[in-house]
Amino acid sequence: MSEATSPAERELWSRRSRSFGGRAAEYARHRPDYPLDGLRWCLPPGATRVIDLAAGTGKLTTGLLALGLEVTAVEPDAEMRSEFTRHHPDVPVLDGTAERIPLPDRSADAVLAGQAFHWFDPVPALTEIARVLRPGGFVAGLWNSNDRSVPWVAEFARISGFVQRGSTNARLADHPAFGPFERRTFRHAHRRTAESLVETLFTHSALLVAPEPERDEIRKRVREFLGTHPDTAAGEFDLPLETTVLRGERR
Repeated sequence: MSEATSPAERELWSRRSRSFGGRAAEYARHRPDYPLDGLRWCLPPGATRVIDLAAGTGKLTTGLLALGLEVTAVEPDAEMRSEFTRHHPDVPVLDGTAERIPLPDRSADAVLAGQAFHWFDPVPALTEIARVLRPGGFVAGLWNSNDRSVPWVAEFARISGFVQRGSTNARLADHPAFGPFERRTFRHAHRRTAESLVETLFTHSALLVAPEPERDEIRKRVREFLGTHPDTAAGEFDLPLETTVLRGERR
């Protein structure tokens, strides 16, 4: 958070950052995963040992395991860790934060964070990530966002009054331990129904902490839109996504 941010804004940011645990099961059920080509781009040659930082319920870990990697997860929220273990019982998940990673120096080839870097204190987090990375290892942040170049998705954002700002959130601070950060965008999709897309919307922190009357009104509007729009009204459909990835190499 910026030093210019007001106390009220800091309090809201803190509430939002702590809002996910109470909806851990819904987060696991409704949030999208990450494209495998994007995950591959996050890895240095020969990578085997990877940290999933702020791992949540394990959305990113699912893809990393599919690539045959040895994963250690770090997650501060006990309810999210519990849900993570339900989905990935054989993957260690440690109580820690980006600024306090409970792992030894140079113990990882890559550190990845899915939908999370915007919650970190950037300079202390990158200092700690640099500590646990080997030289030549990669740090990477990934953000999924709805692809608003698709007309019905743009209309959905307008109707809901909620825009996923993946590309806006995709920022990593310059840090002397890392070379220049590179950015790429990968196409992705999330198989949804009208009802499950509504539930996905309500796993985001801005709506998790919104007043109940506002939440009810948004839910009513988006249900009506999705239930009547020809692209979303009949059964399953693909929600088009863009996955923005930033990566940097440990000097």
